[in-house]
Amino acid sequence: MSGGRRELKGHMTERIALITGVTGQDGAYLAEYLLSLGYVVHGIKRRSSSFNTARVDHLYQDPHVGNVPFLMHYGDMTDSTNLIRLMQQIRPTEIYNLAAQSHVAVSFESPEYTANADAIGVLRLLEAIRILGMEKET
Repeated sequence: MSGGRRELKGHMTERIALITGVTGQDGAYLAEYLLSLGYVVHGIKRRSSSFNTARVDHLYQDPHVGNVPFLMHYGDMTDSTNLIRLMQQIRPTEIYNLAAQSHVAVSFESPEYTANADAIGVLRLLEAIRILGMEKET
């Protein structure tokens, strides 16, 4: 492994990034940047009543076309099983955790949920790496 690339039998292969919080401003800019560098980018977004994908809509292509560089997945930082399944499916070489409950008023109204998503969510990602034995590839 070198520079975030996955090696296969001595050949450099694609760099695969996983971005949590990809629909936020920073996540969308990061996705654009990594795509410009030739990465395959997987983004995680929460299920919600509103789609809230305006910042990344221009990056999205129908995954049924095949071989698209930007893919979206539903996920939640409070759901270990979901995160492990996504990590197992995607096998990212790099992870960028930008997911957060970032609305200040909501964070004060729901402090336990905020801590669960923002702090323990990081632990869930790290545990997924450990459980799946991905320490050397991610």
